[in-house]
Amino acid sequence: MAKETGTTMIAQNKKARHDYAIGDTYEAGLVLTGTEVKTLRHGRATIGDAYATIDNGEAWLINANIPEYEHQSWRGSHSARRTRKLLLHAKEIAKLSRALESAGTTLIPLSLYFKDGYAKAEIAVATGKKDWDKRRTLKERELDREAQRALAQRNRYRH
Repeated sequence: MAKETGTTMIAQNKKARHDYAIGDTYEAGLVLTGTEVKTLRHGRATIGDAYATIDNGEAWLINANIPEYEHQSWRGSHSARRTRKLLLHAKEIAKLSRALESAGTTLIPLSLYFKDGYAKAEIAVATGKKDWDKRRTLKERELDREAQRALAQRNRYRH
């Protein structure tokens, strides 16, 4: 059988960039059971409520929802919201634990995807935004969009 290549997106945490100021991002492998992989291959997962922690030198993904595999046999499947281990290098785990020591920082998953056949999670060190900060970000994005529109309009009439 041919080896799978490329990346396939499974799930994204779209609210993360709105609710948090994203710092460093890391790619981590996931320790999964067979039925979890089958469910992910069908694109069924949500990470909106998920977060990651460092505990005893190991990284864990908590509260990620990977539903039970629907085509399973009579044997039991996995628990949908179980804690899953993240695979990172020891230096990365040490760096993340130092980053989490400062107040207001957390580890959040940004996306789940398959990369060359392996399930991966993109996690980021993040700090929560205040309401005024979120409004300012939206205002800046809207102003940039209007400026781009005006430039496109101006360039359209020049030619």
